[in-house]
Amino acid sequence: MKKQLLNAKQVQILLNRLACQLIENHGDFSSTVLIGLQPRGHFLMENLLKLLEKKGHEEVAQGTLDITFFRDDFRRRTSPLQPSKTRINVLLEGKKVVFIDDVLYTGRTVRSAMDAIQSFGRPSEIELLVLIDRRFSRELPIQPDYTGKQVDSLAGDRVSVEWKNAEHDEDAVYLLKSSHE
Repeated sequence: MKKQLLNAKQVQILLNRLACQLIENHGDFSSTVLIGLQPRGHFLMENLLKLLEKKGHEEVAQGTLDITFFRDDFRRRTSPLQPSKTRINVLLEGKKVVFIDDVLYTGRTVRSAMDAIQSFGRPSEIELLVLIDRRFSRELPIQPDYTGKQVDSLAGDRVSVEWKNAEHDEDAVYLLKSSHE
């Protein structure tokens, strides 16, 4: 069963609010780097960067980070994982880093990202921005600093974020209910 949680207009409202919160907390972004977590966080980051540019912040340092080989389960898979591309062309030493991901679920992706980011320098601070926080599903003590929407769902459910710039008809968020109901 597929239930729409957010339509395109609602997603745009949340993105605008998140962009405003970033501006409020990071000012001119001179000491901030936005990092989209692969594979889906970079779509959210691209949308936020467009909004920040419209608000006068054209030169925001950014990159993408693949955490495939930092995952705690990558050796347990039956088929090989396909890594995405890491692209970080800026020094992170002493910078404020904002990890950006579409859905925060167990916290394991963020933990892996914290391990992976150390290869690029030691940030002064790491924050987390997510569009959807599945708040009752955490396995690790990780909480977002910026949240678009909190969603309560069962463990077997899935939250799907669809982006127009990722070959979907429009931006939307769906809850895919498991069949155990």
